[in-house]
Amino acid sequence: MLAETICCAVSAAGLGIAAVTAYRKRFLAATRITAYSLVPVGLVLTGMVEWVSGMVFEPTVWIGFGLLGLAWVLFMTTRAVERRGPGRAGKAPKVAGADPGREAVAPDASVPSLGTGDRRNAGSAPAAAPEDDFSDIEAILKKHGI
Repeated sequence: MLAETICCAVSAAGLGIAAVTAYRKRFLAATRITAYSLVPVGLVLTGMVEWVSGMVFEPTVWIGFGLLGLAWVLFMTTRAVERRGPGRAGKAPKVAGADPGREAVAPDASVPSLGTGDRRNAGSAPAAAPEDDFSDIEAILKKHGI
């Protein structure tokens, strides 16, 4: 009963503010304020306020929320211990040249080879020498006068 009265008072105050705003020739803002002020009355008439106030003032509901929070904390604690624990069972093997702080995405996969050929031209001419690779860049730089 008290929650419904408060909602109606808030709506009446909002409609008063909307009337003052409309008097100041700010009709768009007044319409928006009117829409917001009608929401609490709509919630009262649909019975939503009674349902929420009945839920908020029930001690068993708060105990339920507390148990849900405790379960969440336990889940997060076990995940943190699992991630940082020293004795993990399924630890990935070290890969040569990998960062010591990072694990491999696919630990059983082989290390990729650094071939000299191009995949598109695998059967054609061998790859150019490293000096020839920079000739393109040098030509571009000379073209721009650098």
